[in-house]
Amino acid sequence: MNNKENAYQIFTRIKENVHNNRMIIGIDGLSRSGKTTLVHELKTMLTKANIPHLVIHMDDHIVTRLSRYNTGYEQWYEYYSLQWDINWLRENLFKKLRVADYINLPFYDEHTDCQIDREVIVKNTKFIIIEGVFLQRSEWRAFFDLIVYLDCARMKRFARESVETQSNREKFTNRYWKAEDYYLNTIHPIQNADIVLNREE
Repeated sequence: MNNKENAYQIFTRIKENVHNNRMIIGIDGLSRSGKTTLVHELKTMLTKANIPHLVIHMDDHIVTRLSRYNTGYEQWYEYYSLQWDINWLRENLFKKLRVADYINLPFYDEHTDCQIDREVIVKNTKFIIIEGVFLQRSEWRAFFDLIVYLDCARMKRFARESVETQSNREKFTNRYWKAEDYYLNTIHPIQNADIVLNREE
């Protein structure tokens, strides 16, 4: 299926809950699996249907470089466990999503390597879509009503990186791919997702 067909599959699944309480949807998948593209299509469908929704990109809420590089831990651990303040987000984002009208979140600015606090309006939102890697980690999984996992082979995803990014293969081997292997072999995101979409196209 293409992006629109994948998005429509999710749309038809969640719109059945439009008259129920706020629903938290996770779009999970490894780097370059097509999460952002899928979320864009889904957002378009929800907008056309006049359904109030909010999209949260977890990459907007990573910590500063000092907290995730050269920490003394292995590189894969830095990426998996230190890229986000996992426990802070559990307490101040995930635990509040279902009932809060407003949430204050730190947004990362890659140009200044700083976090800037902003208020996110959640009031009257029917569906909250959270997009990111490693969403099914044990600290966060229980907060989702629906998890969609985008399954795409490693080398297919790697081919989607820029030529410059691909040139630093050692970083992928030591940092990203080891963290992905840990996630796949420990958390089993494919087996535990509610919907699995093949993203090989």
